[in-house]
Amino acid sequence: MTDPTQLADLRLSYQKGQLEREQLHDDPRVQFEAWLNHALGTDLPEPYAFSLATADARGRPHVRTLLLRGIQPEGLVFYSNYDSEKGQNLAENPWAEMLFYWPLLEQQVRIHGAVQRMAAEQSTAYFHTRPRDSQLGAWASTPQTGVVATRAAFEQRFLDLKQQYGAQQPIPRPDFWGGYVLTPERYEFWQGRPNRMHDRFRYTRTGSGWHIDRLMP
Repeated sequence: MTDPTQLADLRLSYQKGQLEREQLHDDPRVQFEAWLNHALGTDLPEPYAFSLATADARGRPHVRTLLLRGIQPEGLVFYSNYDSEKGQNLAENPWAEMLFYWPLLEQQVRIHGAVQRMAAEQSTAYFHTRPRDSQLGAWASTPQTGVVATRAAFEQRFLDLKQQYGAQQPIPRPDFWGGYVLTPERYEFWQGRPNRMHDRFRYTRTGSGWHIDRLMP
């Protein structure tokens, strides 16, 4: 077992890659998709998982792990309960940042941008591709982050819904559940290097194009 008092002594030396300007595609979405596809081809668990950072109206930060569910011309897609803490944050302050971290590759990507809800018909179409029990789970777990007395009460709510809809009756998408799209304004690609001399490149949107800078680690 790790002694928490010794955490400051733990070290890893990043040795698996390097990143040079000439390796980067001029379009950060193409570059991100290349890295994501590479991560998907490894043994990493859920390489499409990311941390989503939001802030409320007072500027207090909140972060949680979600799953990327699509890449569209407008941006990156994820789904959530609109009444959740993240939904409330985004209603108050529609800016967020995604962080993808792939430790086995010693790579991470930060993507910053504005977030808006997807069209209702798109959310509905995706909702009905989910496993039936996941559809019921969206109904059962509202209000998300709300207080529930016991696990048993939560599970009974799910079972009641399962009985209500039976095995064949279509389950409607809740109005409080749907998709979001983050439209990137900034990307940052990080490749671990030895001696903490990491490679970092930032793409910043400039009108219809992108400006690329190498950053100090």
